[in-house]
Amino acid sequence: MIAYAITDPSTLNFHILDQDLERFTTKVDMIVYRDKVCRDYADQAERFIKRAKAYQFHKVLLHSDFSLAHALQADGVHLTSHQFDHIAEAKKLGLFVIISTHTEKEIALAQKLGADMVTFSPIFDTPNKGKPKGVEALKVMTDKFTIPIIALGGIVTHQQIKQCEENGAKGFASIRYFGRDI
Repeated sequence: MIAYAITDPSTLNFHILDQDLERFTTKVDMIVYRDKVCRDYADQAERFIKRAKAYQFHKVLLHSDFSLAHALQADGVHLTSHQFDHIAEAKKLGLFVIISTHTEKEIALAQKLGADMVTFSPIFDTPNKGKPKGVEALKVMTDKFTIPIIALGGIVTHQQIKQCEENGAKGFASIRYFGRDI
């Protein structure tokens, strides 16, 4: 089961970057730098990629900016559900591509366009993300598609991770699960 950390300012502090990366490396296989409010995202992304590459993560990704991910030699990019038209461009640059999906139609499109993985969300209740899809919907999607599906949304307990695995997810992604107080 792949453990995929989605960072944000609540889980990643650049004043203690190495300490935070060390904490993440004990729990995750893949990590993405995501910060929707940072004013100097490119500079922070560069620092993140350089430092994260020193650790044993299977993949180090950037969120949404595939050109920057390529320029900084990230392993890949995590595209938003509004960026399907960037999958081919990111793949041409040799990037590993994950894209956020919320529907069967989006998963089908991601698979057709050559994404490497998708996140499917929200599985469980999570703030401001709408009604949870539940593990039953996750099972339907994992049975229907060959693209690896990473469960996302409201995953904060070991029991939820086990439920996702039992319902066919190749992994789980979370922000809160990998927080400092866990």
